[in-house]
Amino acid sequence: MLELTQDRIDAFHEDGYVLAGPIVDEAAIDALRARYERMFRGEFETGVLPDEVNWREGGSDPSLTRQICCGWKGDLTVARTVLREDIGRACATLAGWPGARVFVDNVLWKPAGARPLGMHQDTAYLPWMDPREMVSCWIALDDTAADGGTMEVVKGSHRWAVSRPEGEFHGPEDYRRYMRKAAAAEGVDEPEVAPIVVKKGSGSFHHGRTWHGSGPNLGGNPRRSLVVHCISSETRYAPEHIGVGVGPIYGRYMRRDGDRAMDEAYFPILWTRDGRRTGWIEDYLAAA
Repeated sequence: MLELTQDRIDAFHEDGYVLAGPIVDEAAIDALRARYERMFRGEFETGVLPDEVNWREGGSDPSLTRQICCGWKGDLTVARTVLREDIGRACATLAGWPGARVFVDNVLWKPAGARPLGMHQDTAYLPWMDPREMVSCWIALDDTAADGGTMEVVKGSHRWAVSRPEGEFHGPEDYRRYMRKAAAAEGVDEPEVAPIVVKKGSGSFHHGRTWHGSGPNLGGNPRRSLVVHCISSETRYAPEHIGVGVGPIYGRYMRRDGDRAMDEAYFPILWTRDGRRTGWIEDYLAAA
C-alpha cells in the first residue's frame, strides 16, 4: 500500500515533484518486464490495441525510446498497476482533488544508446480538460542513473506558465531547448534540473506543469518505466472544446450530445474520498 507522509506532500508542493517508493515489488517488476517484451512485438493480451503504439519491433527506429500509451487497455499485467486504488489516492492527495481517474499511462523502454525525450509540461497538451490539471506517478522498472536516460525534472517549474507545445518529442537534438526558453520567459537564468535516480520499484510523482524529459541513455543498461497519469475524478471536457479541438485520439471518447462527462469505460475512477471506484475494475483485473 502506497502511503505519502506529510513531508513528502510538502516537498511535492515546494518542488513540483517528490520521490516515492517502493511502489511495485520484485514480482510485479518481473511480470511487467515480460509483458513489455510482448507488447512491443505487437502482442496484446486483451485483443484491444492501446490508444498509441509509437514503437514496434522490426519496424521502428531502434535509437528511439519505445512508447505505448494506454497499455492498460491491451494488457492485464500493466492494468493491475495502472488501476491501483492507492496510486489514485496518492495523486488526488497531492493535487487536493476529491478523487482521481486515469487519463493515460505510458509504457516506456529506453534501450542503451537511445536518444532523448524532449522536455515538456504534460498539461500543455490538454487545453480541452476542465480543470486542466494532472499528477503523474513515474515507476522505474530498472535501477536508474543520471547518465542512463532517466527522467529529469526542473525544480519549481510547476509555478511557471503553461507553454505551447513545441519541437520534436522523440529524439530531439537539444532536448532541453524549449524548457530553457520557458525558463527565460519566467526570468529564471539557471533552471535546476534534477535526475530521478532511484532503485527499481521506486519512482516519483510530478505536477502536470512541471517541466520534465530525459537525456540519451549513455549507460549500458535499458531504462524501463511505467507512468500513470491521473486527473481529477471531476474532470470534464472544457465547454469550448465540445465537438472540436480535442484531437484524433482522445477526442473519440467525447460525447456528441453536449455532455461534458468523461466516460469511465475509458477514463476509470481509481479512488474518491467518498469511497467510489469504477465498478468494473476488479472484474477486469481478475480476468484470465
